[in-house]
Amino acid sequence: MKEIELKNRKNGMLVMLVTIVLYVLAVVGMIFGGRKMDAGGNPLLFAVSFIWLFIGWIPLPGLKVLKPQEALVLTLFGKYIGTLKGEGFYFVNPFCSAVNPAAKTKLSQSGDVSTVHMIAEAGKNAQSAELANKKLSLKIMTLSNNRQKINDCLGNPIEIGIAVTWRIVDTAKAVFNVDNYKEYLSLQCDAALRNVVRLYPYDVAPNVDTTGDGVADDGSLRGSSEIVAGRIREEIQARVQEAGIEIVEARITYLAYAPEIAAVMLQRQQASAIIDARKMIVDGAVGMVEMALDRLNEKGTVVLDEERKAAMVSNLLVVLCGNHDAQPVVNSGSLY
Repeated sequence: MKEIELKNRKNGMLVMLVTIVLYVLAVVGMIFGGRKMDAGGNPLLFAVSFIWLFIGWIPLPGLKVLKPQEALVLTLFGKYIGTLKGEGFYFVNPFCSAVNPAAKTKLSQSGDVSTVHMIAEAGKNAQSAELANKKLSLKIMTLSNNRQKINDCLGNPIEIGIAVTWRIVDTAKAVFNVDNYKEYLSLQCDAALRNVVRLYPYDVAPNVDTTGDGVADDGSLRGSSEIVAGRIREEIQARVQEAGIEIVEARITYLAYAPEIAAVMLQRQQASAIIDARKMIVDGAVGMVEMALDRLNEKGTVVLDEERKAAMVSNLLVVLCGNHDAQPVVNSGSLY
C-alpha cells in the first residue's frame, strides 16, 4: 500500500460559507415562495427551498480541520482514496470515512491519555470526538513498555526497560498493512529487546562474543549501553518498516539484576572490588619496600643481612597492607 497525499483540498472555508449562504437563501425562498399566487408566491421556489433545507447539510461532513502534524486517512466505500496532511480547513467527498484502527488503543506512551482527557474536558459531541480519534499524529511519540525479565548470555535473570521514540512516516502502511500499528510496535519492541539482550552479559565477562565476529570482547549491558541501544533500535526498525513507522531512538531506562539474584550478585561485585583493591595495595606496598631497601643500600645507612632484610620486609608489608593502623613496638635489644 502506497500513501497518496491529497493536495489542493484546503477550500473548506469557501464550502462552509457557500452552504451557509444557500441556507439563508433557502429560508428567504420559503418565505417569499410560500405566499399566495396573487401576492407574488412561487410554488417551485418554495419546493426547491424546502428540499434544500433538508439536504443542504450533506456537504458539512466533508469539512475536515487538521492541526499541525496531524493526518487523516480517508476511504470511500471501502477504497483508499488518500491522506490529508498538514494544518488547514479541508473539504473532501462528504461520503468519505476516516480510518484509524489504533484510535482507541491506549499504551504507555505520550499522546494517548492526554488526547482523551482533552476531548472529554472540551465537551464535544460524539461525532467530533470520533473524528479526533480517527486522526493520526505525525509527531514524535515516546513508547515505554513495562520492564521485562530476560536472561542475559550467561543465564542470569535481569530486569530491563527501554523507551522508544517513534513517528509515522507512511500513513497508508500504518493503517492498512498491520491490524493495529500501536500494538504491533509494542510487540516488536518487546521481541527485539529480548533478542538483543540475550547476546550480552550484564557486566563484562571473559570469553564472551557480543558482536558475532568470533572474538571475545568487553561488551556488556552495563558498560555498552549506547551500543546495545543502537542495536535494539536497528532491530525494531527492521521489524516495523512495513508498518510505515520510523524509530528515531531507543534508550535503556532501567537495568538491574532480578530480585532473586540481586543480593548474591551484589556480594559478588563487592568481593571483586575488594580483590582489585587488595591487588593495588600489594603492588604499591611491594614497590615501597623495594624503594626503601634500595635507598638504604645506596646511602649505606645500615647494612642488613638477608635475615634482617626479611624481617624488615615483613614488618613493612604488615604496616602497609593492614586494614588498621599499626601499633608501634619499641625493641630495646638486639634482633638476635
